[in-house]
Amino acid sequence: MQTEQGVLRVSISVTFLLAAAGIVFGLLAGSFAIVFDGVYALIDATMTIVALLVSNLIAASTAASVPANRLVKHFTMGFWHLEPMVLGLNGILLTGAAIYALINAIGSILAGGRLLAFDYAILYAALTMLIAFGMAAYGKRANRDLDSAFVALDAKAWLMAGGLSAALFVAFAFGYAIQGTTLAWLLPYVDPVALAVVCLIVIPIPIGTIRQAFADILLVTPADLKAQVDTVAEDIVRRHGFSSYRSYVARVGRGKQIELNFIVPKGGPAKRLEEWDRIRDEIGAAIGDDTPDRWLTIAFTTDSEWAD
Repeated sequence: MQTEQGVLRVSISVTFLLAAAGIVFGLLAGSFAIVFDGVYALIDATMTIVALLVSNLIAASTAASVPANRLVKHFTMGFWHLEPMVLGLNGILLTGAAIYALINAIGSILAGGRLLAFDYAILYAALTMLIAFGMAAYGKRANRDLDSAFVALDAKAWLMAGGLSAALFVAFAFGYAIQGTTLAWLLPYVDPVALAVVCLIVIPIPIGTIRQAFADILLVTPADLKAQVDTVAEDIVRRHGFSSYRSYVARVGRGKQIELNFIVPKGGPAKRLEEWDRIRDEIGAAIGDDTPDRWLTIAFTTDSEWAD
């Protein structure tokens, strides 16, 4: 739980085990809902591996001593832009899989449903529910210190998986209980109806992640960060007697890209470069969050065209 990469590795291992178990138990029980659960987990595990690779790239490129390898030379602006791409693709794939499964569930209901072995189904749903909620708690606890978008999404995915498994458990327990009763005619519909309900719950969940990912990809200016930077810049302009400033702000995944161009009056008193650097240090300290994930550029000019 000390690093983002370590948490994601644990999540990947557990997810692959559950994905394999879901496909096997789903085939044994004859449940498409369980097979979907396994395939859904497999997609999530695959995308988590991609997230882990991106996380490693970002960590390596922002390290104190960046190795002069070919990859870093070709990406001198860093790898932050890959993070929202992965998050967006992950959300789109999970939503697409759920929509496809929903269509299949509706088709199965219209065709008269399917019978399944409830003992295998109940066993799988119970085990998956306990493991998923445990992994969600593990991820949330680890992310208190890490504050990682990847770990946050992973914990949300585990929480969602636990809720889906709980829904499946209730549905399968109901099907097991009505065997041999007057409600037995409902048995073929338990699996497709459970799958349809699960899909309706799953589909909207990644929408927030997808929306934020596209905002980062399109470099939409975050209002809160822009307001913070403008407050600092206005104070610097007032205290140092500058004419004006221009600020350009974007958030790309975990990376914050900030460019500040200050317009200095023409004919003003000369300053040594060390003095300009001290003003830069003052601005950087006022903005805060001085981490490797902050890309801060500060320039001074007397020509407003250079600032625009």
